[in-house]
Amino acid sequence: MIPAASSYHLANARVHQSITQDLSATFDADGFALADIAIADGKISSIAAHGGSKAPADAIDLGGRIILPCFVDCHTHIDKGHIWPRKPNPDGSFMGALNATGADRALRWSAEDVARRMDFSLRSAYAHGTRALRTHIDSVAPQEEISWPVFEAMRETWRGRIELQGACLLGIEGVRDKKWFDRLAKRVAAAKGVLGVVTYMVPDLEELLDQVFAQAIKHGLDLDFHADETDDVSAISLKKIAEAALWNGFEGKILVGHCCSLARQPDLEVLDTLDKVAKAGLAVVSLPMCNLYLQDRRGDAVTPRWRGVTLLHEMKARGIPVAVASDNTRDPFYAYGDLDMLEVYRMATRILHFDHPVADWPRTVTATPAKVMRLDGFGTLAAGGDADFILFKGRSWTELLSRPESDRIVVRAGRAIDRQLPDYAELDGLMVE
Repeated sequence: MIPAASSYHLANARVHQSITQDLSATFDADGFALADIAIADGKISSIAAHGGSKAPADAIDLGGRIILPCFVDCHTHIDKGHIWPRKPNPDGSFMGALNATGADRALRWSAEDVARRMDFSLRSAYAHGTRALRTHIDSVAPQEEISWPVFEAMRETWRGRIELQGACLLGIEGVRDKKWFDRLAKRVAAAKGVLGVVTYMVPDLEELLDQVFAQAIKHGLDLDFHADETDDVSAISLKKIAEAALWNGFEGKILVGHCCSLARQPDLEVLDTLDKVAKAGLAVVSLPMCNLYLQDRRGDAVTPRWRGVTLLHEMKARGIPVAVASDNTRDPFYAYGDLDMLEVYRMATRILHFDHPVADWPRTVTATPAKVMRLDGFGTLAAGGDADFILFKGRSWTELLSRPESDRIVVRAGRAIDRQLPDYAELDGLMVE
């Protein structure tokens, strides 16, 4: 359907108001309008309401099929990806995941092992239509000396296909070793990465957060936290992060992931936290598939009773930027997944109710994470922008989100890419005990 020519027209495409710029059209109740899109030399040269101007005779009539911009996946762990076959989670719990991953990392995570699994993950994400991806990188000693050079090499290899960002990952207790953490912050800065930690309700949390913010300010780094990935109502590190951002006067970008416990807390506690998060300018990403898998798992013969996701509707109502993302893929934290952001959005729609109305929820996998990641021009369809988009068969949300759309067409710089997914058999040599 997409020609090999450098210039062509797509007519009768269905685009969404929340992620389409400069389109004067009548949008329906779900936010869609029909548009004609001209492509030239890898760019979108024009986008106009269908029928508003005469399309050329050789324009490709899409019949109302949906076009979305390529996805932006702002929270992943591709250094962990695909270790499940050799180190599964023994009981599906968070601690089971933490312990299994730590054991596998200590035993197996050589540079070759990490690189092969990262590349496999990126090929999957690329085939599904992801244009930019942020991965957390386990950075507990001595792994940071192994994984960060691999990440930097992978970023260069994939430049032009996937914009790759890296954020260090360690438990906040590791910040107590001030000299080591200072070296890690310098290493992250040298790699043009993002400073990240996992927060827990440790007695010295506020002091440790001050050290994290101090290093970010010193090195000019953005911040990315894992916070409150638990059903424990006493876990309030999201609020503590917001307070630390305010009293440190932090001006960089801050993304906080998970925030599960917020959904379990009393209303007054929730309101106080959300007010501080909004005032501090934090953004929040929910990981609906992984949190649904791990949270409220009570063992045999007990059904989970909550969804594990955070309060995205309440956050968005306060102007807090919100996103959803893939998180873990076939590792002890989540046994499934393929870095397919359509699957993430489909699951988020069902779990988090991204419908009635659809409103601007499509921005959670496109424009909003792009802004958090400082990626200008990503996640939107606009005249003058890159011709990076995905063409689906679905003509409405109910069609699009009811099937895997495994035959979608991914277009990069105006050309349809080869969407061949890597074969799991490629990783067999890494799975031998």
